[in-house]
Amino acid sequence: MTIGRDGLTRQGFLGAALAAAVGGGAAAQGGTAPALHRRAIPGTGETLPVIGLGTWRGFDVGETPAERAPLRGVVATLLAGGGRVIDSSPMYGRAEGVTGDLVAEAGASDTAFLATKVWTSGREAGIAQMQRSLRLLRTERLDLMQIHNLLDWRTHLPVLREWKAAGRIRHLGISHYTESAYDAVEAVLRAERLDVLQINYALDDRAAEERLLPLAAERGVAVLVNRPFGGGGLLRRLAGRPLPGYAADLGSGSWAELLLKFAVSHPAVTCAIPGTADPGHMAANLRAGIGPLPDEALRRRMAADMTP
Repeated sequence: MTIGRDGLTRQGFLGAALAAAVGGGAAAQGGTAPALHRRAIPGTGETLPVIGLGTWRGFDVGETPAERAPLRGVVATLLAGGGRVIDSSPMYGRAEGVTGDLVAEAGASDTAFLATKVWTSGREAGIAQMQRSLRLLRTERLDLMQIHNLLDWRTHLPVLREWKAAGRIRHLGISHYTESAYDAVEAVLRAERLDVLQINYALDDRAAEERLLPLAAERGVAVLVNRPFGGGGLLRRLAGRPLPGYAADLGSGSWAELLLKFAVSHPAVTCAIPGTADPGHMAANLRAGIGPLPDEALRRRMAADMTP
């Protein structure tokens, strides 16, 4: 049994994190906590909680206790609240290594769904980068490897298929985050058999609704949503506005929760992966994956509310 500086056992901390993630209530009293909505990866049938964690910027830290403590709390809160998906990349600085360390410390190597990316040119360079990611993430098999920004995808995709057949990765996919690349993303989705598409999608960034999300559903491809807060600018713009009346009907106590509920309410979306380095924000994000989600009529109303 491990006891931290604050006197909490690891188990006690996880329990406290779970209570925070669901807003207290039953979890705080030892009852059954509300469960996160889950969606299936069509290609395998495996289900994922609809809220995960991105590690861009927030997890690019050093090894000091002061730097790592908040991130340890983020990971603990995610896992205790029923989340699994943690997404990283070699382009995120030290994030892969920090993620690997914290997941291992939490004893969650078999629980977390670890995703990362290959982001380089050339077969051998790609293999070397992916091997390094395995070491940093402290695993012999990754849950998801994605070709980031479609960089040299024709070279990397056959390697990913080889790795999947050999059991070194469980799922393969592509990722992007700019609308200017959607034509290329669509072409790959139509031509190749993929497990996962990671793409940008938010209440003020809905271009993916036009072709990519319907195509992913048609092709049986799971969707991870990055930038569900519109890259951060949307939350800043909304900070001074009161929540609309329907927020209470959805159980949303903040704009962040409301924006996440919009993102994961799209039927093609499997999981949203907002980044955070704050355990409290992680708890709020998890709450967005619990309880009512907007139906199509409310989704249209929310989109109309964002129109200037």
